[in-house]
Amino acid sequence: MAPATQYELSPPPGDAVSAIAFAPVSPTKLLVASWDKKVYSYDVSGGADEKSLLKTYELRAPVLDVCFGADDDEAFTGTVDCGVNRLNLATGETTLLSKHQAPVRCVVYSRDHAILVSASWDCSLHIHNLNDPSSEPVRIPLPGKPHSVAASPSKVVVAMTGRIMNIYDLNAMADLFASGSQDLKPWQQRESSLRFLTRAVACMPNDAGYATSSIEGRVAVEWFEDTDESQARKFAFKCHRQPAPDGDGDIVYPVNALAFHPVHGTFASGGGDGTVALWDAVAKRRLKQYQKFPNSVAALAFSSDGKYLAIGVCPGFETGQDDYSGEGQTSILIRELGDNEAKGKGAK
Repeated sequence: MAPATQYELSPPPGDAVSAIAFAPVSPTKLLVASWDKKVYSYDVSGGADEKSLLKTYELRAPVLDVCFGADDDEAFTGTVDCGVNRLNLATGETTLLSKHQAPVRCVVYSRDHAILVSASWDCSLHIHNLNDPSSEPVRIPLPGKPHSVAASPSKVVVAMTGRIMNIYDLNAMADLFASGSQDLKPWQQRESSLRFLTRAVACMPNDAGYATSSIEGRVAVEWFEDTDESQARKFAFKCHRQPAPDGDGDIVYPVNALAFHPVHGTFASGGGDGTVALWDAVAKRRLKQYQKFPNSVAALAFSSDGKYLAIGVCPGFETGQDDYSGEGQTSILIRELGDNEAKGKGAK
């Protein structure tokens, strides 16, 4: 079995990491969004000995999210100045697609449907038809402020304040443009299985369900199928907790990031305790926990072939600091996974 290796990308972003995304085709091309108003493009294949930064793209405001588009040369960003932007990675050209009334927290793209969904703290979604970029996006009101959004092959999951989870059907979104309608009801609305504010959501690559995490050191796994049998399978567990120095209970940390492995269907979680763990959702057990990083884990992503795990590390708010800055304390780690490192216990 090939040994796992880990190395840091150079140079790192100049401030805190908000999102990480691997390219849909090339397994070594990585985008990192940062609070320093930039998106960084890296090639992760060089290891620790080579400079891995390919290019930087500067926007007008801190970047809260980034995702790839139809190919490795197209990306989309959501920014604090309320903009949803298309970024041509080959030319560096930035195009404003729509403007929300508050910062844009999340952007997700469906290649099968050519749809970009942006979620803003103005409590709305914008649904963009990329088959017709000149068309106006459809605005869908939300019942709460969105904190995380994830897409599966057929669904978009929006996690909001008030523990509200809206699940939308992507085919229904595509039908909006054909019908000219401005009305889209959720395929399903659920209450989160977790008692505290949702921090992250990630969808299973096999389109069966999703995982969510909270600010209170817990992760929940749920399935889309709305049957008694499927709902009975959902579960939640504690994680990212450290024993208190005085021996009295645990210090509980937020679980900031979740990412599913594209091949094995296991998933990684990253927390404010500075650790990353691998989980088997089917066997309901932890597979591995990696060494503790010097700061909070803010973002995670697996490459399209599952060979690489990118880890964004920067200071969190766990220490209660008043003047936040990730400058000089931010790093992007790449773990090159061993052959069976992310394989579930029951997998053949």
